[in-house]
Amino acid sequence: MSTNNISLDVISTPVKPALLSLSPLSLKAWIMEKQQPAHRLVQIQQWLLLKRCMAFSDMSDLPKSLRDDLANDFALYSEEIEVHKIAEDDTRKLILKLQDGNRIECVLMKEESRRTVCVSTQVGCAMGCVFCASGIDGVVRNLKAYEILEQMILARNLLPESERLSHVVIMGMGEPMANLDNLLEALETACSPKGLGLSARHITISTVGLPVKIKQLADTGKQYHLAVSLHAPNDEIRSKIVPTNAKIGIYEVLDAADYFQEVTGRQVTFEYILLGGINDQNDHAHELASLLKKRKAHVNLIPFNRVQGLPFLKPEQEAVHEFVRILKASGQTVTVRKRKGADIDAACGQLRRASAQKIKD
Repeated sequence: MSTNNISLDVISTPVKPALLSLSPLSLKAWIMEKQQPAHRLVQIQQWLLLKRCMAFSDMSDLPKSLRDDLANDFALYSEEIEVHKIAEDDTRKLILKLQDGNRIECVLMKEESRRTVCVSTQVGCAMGCVFCASGIDGVVRNLKAYEILEQMILARNLLPESERLSHVVIMGMGEPMANLDNLLEALETACSPKGLGLSARHITISTVGLPVKIKQLADTGKQYHLAVSLHAPNDEIRSKIVPTNAKIGIYEVLDAADYFQEVTGRQVTFEYILLGGINDQNDHAHELASLLKKRKAHVNLIPFNRVQGLPFLKPEQEAVHEFVRILKASGQTVTVRKRKGADIDAACGQLRRASAQKIKD
């Protein structure tokens, strides 16, 4: 019988589950099934989390038969580095292809002794912030806990053996608070001495401001750092550039941030993107200073970087300087975010969109 018309989809290879997608109990049961001693579980976990393993053959203290069984039944990681760009300042931008064909971004940044990875929590984003490339095409799905954790591992594995991952910022694609349960599960492993050994105080979670979730995060008792993407000094402007604000309101967001600081004792950072001619004028700075005057906060100003397809302008340098001066004069602590990886589209969502466009073309 002729097979010329058989669809290749019918005989496609099934996707193997990634090792980190299994619970310790499930992996232990598999190990027992292979008639291996229980301590193999710890050895496998150490290879993934502590030893920068990039192939099953690297697991040198496991018998070859077990390594072969692992390779037959599992994928080492669920994410594949599809694009790896290196900027002049040594910032690394990765596009990671997931097992379902979707793509996400993460960024590895180096500054003095710090080695920081910026990770994503969703494929796309539903928040609709008008200046952000991540949300232009909406949200596809939440990332699972192991998919969040793998970004940290794969970025860490790019570092020389003499260097370690020191900081994590949850500022990549997606709204972290919209996927908080999976994020917290990933961070639990990242902060474990048996995991990546990170300090909770070196992990920053950025949000546009979902009050119920901010309070849930505070109630965990963890010492994560909270960064609230405020971006405007009043509801009128904020609702135009951060659409979710229309249903919440800036004061409810601030109340949740106050609750977080009261419960955790951690100072909150308010991020504020400066859009030329929209929210970067002197009266905006004065209004922001008034809004935050009773709060022990830190303001991180982010001059907008041009994004293809978006109409917004970069603020004038003089406007940035004056904005800083006004806030500092009111007693606020202020920094201006340094632009890193500019030559490789390191801003969130830019490289993924550029690559997707190339695929379409």
